[in-house]
Amino acid sequence: MYQTLQLECRDAVAVITLNRPDQLNAYTVRMGEELVDAFEALRSDAAVRVVVLTGAGRAFCAGLDLRVAAGPAEPGLPALGQERLIRDFAPELFDYPKPVIAAINGAAAGIGVTLTLPCDIRYAAAGAKIAFPFAKLGIVPGLGSSWLLPRLLGPGQAKILALTGRTITAEEALGIGLVDAVFAPEAVLAEAMALARTIAANPPEIVRLIKQTLNAGAAAASIGSALAFEHAQNARRASMPP
Repeated sequence: MYQTLQLECRDAVAVITLNRPDQLNAYTVRMGEELVDAFEALRSDAAVRVVVLTGAGRAFCAGLDLRVAAGPAEPGLPALGQERLIRDFAPELFDYPKPVIAAINGAAAGIGVTLTLPCDIRYAAAGAKIAFPFAKLGIVPGLGSSWLLPRLLGPGQAKILALTGRTITAEEALGIGLVDAVFAPEAVLAEAMALARTIAANPPEIVRLIKQTLNAGAAAASIGSALAFEHAQNARRASMPP
């Protein structure tokens, strides 16, 4: 079904695996289009309550595949930068109705990092190199990074990472809040799956409402507006069937 991904579902958890291991799962337009297709297909699948995103082999995603980028657009695919993932999917992923956990199983660079920012939770493999090289490449980072990165790291740390173009380790990423936990490389996917199953054991509607509420609260203008949204969400929950 997919050329650049693997998709499997078990125990109410869907696992999307970037599957170009010989190219360190480097990003292509086809991969971007297939990612959107996979997430859209899972959106309405009632059997899936949580999504885990990971990579095949020793890398999560080594950034843009420069060899593919330098060539002509594949027939039937948009030009690089015009695909749905880059153009407008970041808000859809951030507000996705099911929790999304990124299991960063190895090196992540460029879009391999920005792709994880709209995810709800990020686990990383110990020692994994995480590169944010946009300043060195002369590119403004996308996928909503200008909104997401300061909210995750704080404005200062976000600017240090973005303006230097430096590469950090998973352990450093944990220290600044870019990832939420670090595990041995052979355990990171299993740990993400264990967390996903724990979340999936809860009623899906309340999980969806809590995720919406936390996202809204993080962007609320005041604690009062956050409290008002909480009350509205509890009213919605009360109106739902038990």
